[in-house]
Amino acid sequence: MLLTLLLVFEVLVSIMLIIVVLLQRSEGGVLGVGGGPSGFMTTRGAGDLMTRTTWILAALFFSVALLLTVLAGRERGSASVVDRLKVDAINPATLNQPPPTPKGQPGAPTPAPFQAPQPTVHNPFLGEAPAGQAPAPPTKP
Repeated sequence: MLLTLLLVFEVLVSIMLIIVVLLQRSEGGVLGVGGGPSGFMTTRGAGDLMTRTTWILAALFFSVALLLTVLAGRERGSASVVDRLKVDAINPATLNQPPPTPKGQPGAPTPAPFQAPQPTVHNPFLGEAPAGQAPAPPTKP
């Protein structure tokens, strides 16, 4: 509930900050636009008010963002991912043991370990040969 209210307040502050920044008088004249005396709020007092408002809104924005971060971290808790996985429940002594035999077949053989197939070299011109041996060249008729 508190996080939702703070998030809504953060969005409102950010919208107000955007509006205040866009209302400020251009100081630079980038690409030949802005900076003329016919602009909106050209007096020095209005400029000070806009500058002060920008600083206050920026401070509010960063303060609420920091507060949201702290509160969201506390709400989530201090448990790490490893704590949530319950890694301590795994017994390391049972990890490298062979699997138990099926209950219905007391003397069932265990499967053989996986064997990689013998690699072969396939050359479309010379045919197939086991790895380590050169394929026999074709005979000419």
